[in-house]
Amino acid sequence: MSGRRRDTGWRTPIMAKNSRLVYSSDTGRVPQPKKQAAVPTGDGIARVRREKKGRGGKTVTTISGLRLSAAQLKTLSSELKRKCGSGGSVVDRVIEIQGDKVDIVLAELAKRGYQAKRAGG
Repeated sequence: MSGRRRDTGWRTPIMAKNSRLVYSSDTGRVPQPKKQAAVPTGDGIARVRREKKGRGGKTVTTISGLRLSAAQLKTLSSELKRKCGSGGSVVDRVIEIQGDKVDIVLAELAKRGYQAKRAGG
């Protein structure tokens, strides 16, 4: 092999492995930021609406605005799905129930003590 350095194109390292740091503004240990408990967003009023847009013509009942943790949302979602007799999921802190079940969901939320209102048309 010859003593020439082979050009490896994009695989060449940006910095040589034996280089030294020239400048650093770091002084001592940098404390890691503490993770804060995520506060549930929403005003506590459950807004129940019927949606159809962007769902291939399928109707979905959505419930948003609840101040519950992710685990509580999942539990409430499964109980509402069971009451409505349909499927659904929790997406981005919004409970989605398949089908037009607005009246059933409003009645069930009121029965459970949640402040709920119909939103949209």
